[in-house]
Amino acid sequence: MLKKNNIILYSFIVSLSALSFYLAKDKTYKAISTTKVTDFEAEHQDAFVKDSVASVKAFQKVYKVLMSPRCLNCHPSGDVPLQGDDSHIHAMLPKRGADGKGLYAMKCTNCHQPNNSEGVHTPPGHENWHLPPADMKMVFQGRTAHQLAKQLIDPKQNGNKDIKKLIEHADDGLVMKGWDMGEGRTKPPMSHAEFKEAWITWMKTGAYAPKP
Repeated sequence: MLKKNNIILYSFIVSLSALSFYLAKDKTYKAISTTKVTDFEAEHQDAFVKDSVASVKAFQKVYKVLMSPRCLNCHPSGDVPLQGDDSHIHAMLPKRGADGKGLYAMKCTNCHQPNNSEGVHTPPGHENWHLPPADMKMVFQGRTAHQLAKQLIDPKQNGNKDIKKLIEHADDGLVMKGWDMGEGRTKPPMSHAEFKEAWITWMKTGAYAPKP
């Protein structure tokens, strides 16, 4: 009789444990499902898996590109763009202007034509050459990896971009221009394809910021 009671008690404990696990799992699922950031993430839920180690590792690669002259020069802390592989102040001293496209007669596109100019160290070109606007400067210069990672995912500092728009931004014309700046200029420290992979990996694994 005692043995039978023990079996019944053991069965009850196992059933209770299974029920607790199910409820906990169901609660966790509901918590995840109610904290969706965007419809884009909801549609691609399986592709977003938080992994702080992989995320920080990916951002370290991203950071190297963003701090290279090809990106840094157009994201200065001041209102004058930087120039050259040593990121010195632009020789013509153009100013940002409210829309980022220059001030008064000194418009960016006066010198930066739709295509690269011929010759070594001549103005690189793009039809929409500009700095970030005055009300959203998106400064890279002087930012630590921790600071820049936090800034990049903040819509109030990144041009009102959500995760979907940030992922798409890797193929923006001016971003890609960094790998096609004409003769005499070094390219970012990795290919655009490698940068894009790191950029997307960083965000899809949680967009974690390296420690300060």
